[in-house]
Amino acid sequence: MHPSGTKQEHTTLSTSTQPLRLKTALHTYPHTRALKAGELTDPAVELVFEEVEPIHRAFAPMARRQAYDISELAIVTYLQAKAYGKPVVLLPAVVAARFQQGCIIYNAQRGKLDVGSLAGKKVGVRAYTQTTGMWVRAILAQTYGVPLDKIDWITIEGAHLEEYRDPPFVRRAESGKQLLPMLRTGELDAVILGNDLPDEPGLEPLIGDAAAADRAWYALHQYVPINHVVVVTKALGDAQPQAMRAVYDLLCRGKASVVAENASKPDKLLFGYDALRGPLEETLAFCEQQQLLPRKLSVDEIFADSLAILGDAAR
Repeated sequence: MHPSGTKQEHTTLSTSTQPLRLKTALHTYPHTRALKAGELTDPAVELVFEEVEPIHRAFAPMARRQAYDISELAIVTYLQAKAYGKPVVLLPAVVAARFQQGCIIYNAQRGKLDVGSLAGKKVGVRAYTQTTGMWVRAILAQTYGVPLDKIDWITIEGAHLEEYRDPPFVRRAESGKQLLPMLRTGELDAVILGNDLPDEPGLEPLIGDAAAADRAWYALHQYVPINHVVVVTKALGDAQPQAMRAVYDLLCRGKASVVAENASKPDKLLFGYDALRGPLEETLAFCEQQQLLPRKLSVDEIFADSLAILGDAAR
């Protein structure tokens, strides 16, 4: 039995000669490739990778039942998990971030649409809690003054956290419906997509010159919108704090391995408490405004879970 009183199924305790084996779900990025290939190692831990594709399929199992010792997690999913008291601990490490203003598209073959005419329109998103959807809504509201509760939000999935209930202005599409076919036929006026953005004639970004709009957003906010972070189970941190430190160090070394190729670009891989404080404060505010959290969270509460273990090494 684990010290918490619950059976720990996937962590294998280390001995003096063997590293701690940790079940891990991370997407393969340039900054995680060497880690997943075994080129970056630490004698304290052995990361046993379970390939999950697309990676968002790991999020509900991790948030709901801690299916991994270490997992990538969408920032909104993590914040909801924390607010609902799930035993997961944020490492101050962003592994995926992107500019978001090209992620809302419409069908130009059915007529012109712009941000000023979104009120009363039907906008589809995989789930209301999807992190890309949160960011697009935040930008629509803050930058363009779009009244979010006047949009008819249509989803095809629920939240990763079973406790969460969508606001009353959100409704579920009929079972089996998919966003792009609904956009093509006019059932939806616009859709928000992430890595699955199509390259299809007639489907165009709702926000004109999204790249320039993103540059303007970055100039004002000074960070790239956070998509995915890394979490570990509270059980791991409680029982094996040195393993948590080793995992964070490996992630830092992964980022360091790509620093040269990213030198002239905005930093999408924010690491450390100081770098994350401002962006997380704003992310929390956006989540509260969009009724995504059941209670108020603070950055200090979030950081407290790992600060005592990582300390100055993660400043």
